[in-house]
Amino acid sequence: LGAEGRPRIGRLSERDLLIAGAALYAGEGAKTDGTVALANSDPRMVALFCRWLRQFFDVDEDRLRVFLYLHEGLDLEVACQYWTVVTGIPRSQFGKPYRATPDPGIRRSKHPMGCPRVSYTCSRTHRGVMGLVRALLSSELPSGVAQLAVAADC
Repeated sequence: LGAEGRPRIGRLSERDLLIAGAALYAGEGAKTDGTVALANSDPRMVALFCRWLRQFFDVDEDRLRVFLYLHEGLDLEVACQYWTVVTGIPRSQFGKPYRATPDPGIRRSKHPMGCPRVSYTCSRTHRGVMGLVRALLSSELPSGVAQLAVAADC
């Protein structure tokens, strides 16, 4: 997997990472005022978000939080340890987990490590993140690519 795309992407430059993080946040990030947050069960997406946030913003590590959504019956401590490694956020900064009761008739697959929501509350950082999102979504596209004029207020 990824063998076809890897040569096309290559090694990410600092600018590439800035843009990739802004795009990830535009699609997956929370848009709540004053809070920068992303929930995703893919550890690569979560790690990319954490790296991007730390690299491009002045983050007070003590204010980072993880809130875990994990089905009952799955090992909470193992999942917390797993996400501590992925995020670099200590277990002491994890909020109260949400333990979902699985409905066997509806959902067959459960994420064994759950789904974390990484959260950072800082109005200044939120304004910076949303500024990047607005810049990304309003930037000029290459010629030949249709650009849709939509009034959007992030």
